[in-house]
Amino acid sequence: MARQQFDLIVFDWDGTLMDSTAHITRSIQAACRDLGLPVPGDEAASYVIGLGLREALQIAAPTLAPADYPRLVERYRVHYLLKDQETELFAGVREMLTELRDTGYLLAVATGKSRVGLNRALADARLTSLFDGTRCADETFSKPHPAMLQELTRELGQDLGRTVMIGDTTHDLQMAANAGAAGVGVAYGAHASSSLEALAPQYIAADVPALSAWLREHA
Repeated sequence: MARQQFDLIVFDWDGTLMDSTAHITRSIQAACRDLGLPVPGDEAASYVIGLGLREALQIAAPTLAPADYPRLVERYRVHYLLKDQETELFAGVREMLTELRDTGYLLAVATGKSRVGLNRALADARLTSLFDGTRCADETFSKPHPAMLQELTRELGQDLGRTVMIGDTTHDLQMAANAGAAGVGVAYGAHASSSLEALAPQYIAADVPALSAWLREHA
């Protein structure tokens, strides 16, 4: 797999590498229910996945007073952690990442998760050593601000023009566009393929095998 377009491949985590979209959606809904707030539907709750937690909950619970955001965050984390260990990588992810790394690509993660949450997820999945860099929403600006990609490329000495961001949400693809990087969408996560298409990514993968095949041929 000779490198053609890219040297650095950046992945979103939830809904792209980890099959966690439904769990996050249910946790947001349960947290709203705990506080007696209007419970967002599945589409509304999944729309905010990929944003930083505070930004996500502000959108999911627009009637909540800012002073009560910490309470909602706390209830979300309680529900999320109850079943966090049950979430798994999508089939084929480990093999795809290993192949990319063995070919010589630099790999990174840009996620709406917290640093503690990502470190725990990477350790549980035994993937920590595969990534050259990671950025979380509690360390910098939330997507779709370009800061995560800008910081990762600076840290790793890479060119944004030879960087691709791969994610399941419009937040990921808009971040790539804002940073001047390429974008690739995956249609098996939080946002519908039609929403991803509106941002004109280079490719939208139906599943992990399709993503792996596209990277093998085009990256």
